[in-house]
Amino acid sequence: MILGKFLPVHRGHQHLIDSARNRVDHLTVIVCSLESEPIAGHLRYEWMKELYPDLNVVHCADENPDQPEDHPQFWEIWLASIRRFIPTGPDYVFTSEQYGDELASRLGARHILVDLERSAVPVSATMIRERPFDNWRFIPECVRPYFAKRVAIVGPESTGKTTLALKLAEHFQTAFVPEFARDYLDEKYGESALERITLDDIEAIARGQITTEDAMARKCNRILVCDTELITTTLWSEHFFGVCPHWIEGAASEREYDLYLLTDPSAPWVADSQRTGDYLRKDFFDKIRRALAGRRYEIISGSYEERFEKAIRAVGTLFDQKPMGERIE
Repeated sequence: MILGKFLPVHRGHQHLIDSARNRVDHLTVIVCSLESEPIAGHLRYEWMKELYPDLNVVHCADENPDQPEDHPQFWEIWLASIRRFIPTGPDYVFTSEQYGDELASRLGARHILVDLERSAVPVSATMIRERPFDNWRFIPECVRPYFAKRVAIVGPESTGKTTLALKLAEHFQTAFVPEFARDYLDEKYGESALERITLDDIEAIARGQITTEDAMARKCNRILVCDTELITTTLWSEHFFGVCPHWIEGAASEREYDLYLLTDPSAPWVADSQRTGDYLRKDFFDKIRRALAGRRYEIISGSYEERFEKAIRAVGTLFDQKPMGERIE
């Protein structure tokens, strides 16, 4: 048995689990959580299930005391919780903590202590929560989207959004999320996309943008650069059809970004088959700006080089880390 908060799971936990699984026939991992903790228990359970689909991973959400001094029946409470998942046994308890001796003894098991000094994997969950960027290499891929900073580049047509997104991703050596609509419409309709697009296409584009972004968030290096997002999709849906599917509006409201870079319409107009016209750019810029009310955004203007420099400075502010629970202003 392994018991822990996994707040969040990291490479040190994986070292513990891998050490245990190589020594036993059956391993149960109990993910313990409290409502008051900074990362939701169901997330930690889902991460562990994804990392170890072949193990018996269970979630204990009992509001148990944290330390023996917190309650006179501390051990009785915890043993009752454990027995719901492991009625008898276990034979071994694996931990990287001193409390493992007492826990194993009360369960009638043998304690196997693994890397107490954290010399094999020099990290702790507290270190990751407080400075995730400095400890990025210790964060498993499935956990990285939780900590990654997301930057969405939005704005009217022909304002350099895609070029800016690509340059930022290269500068910060990270992943780039392309605008799903462009390739989708090119492949489906070619040069007649604006005349043939349907509301069903809007839904397919929204789903594709979400899926692509969520996949690339696992590949990013601390920051994820997104060429557009769903607020823009809702505005184009309203432009073409006068309405937007409610689920897209809901998803646009729920999906959060740490920073929006709003490109202004002063860039030179470059026409192509998917662009509606220069005359719409100022109006669309104003609509996006209103839609971003209450969210953190920076207006990106000037020459293309000036836009890039302004964007780098704006994104750089996201790396001034503070402990979880404090918003970076």
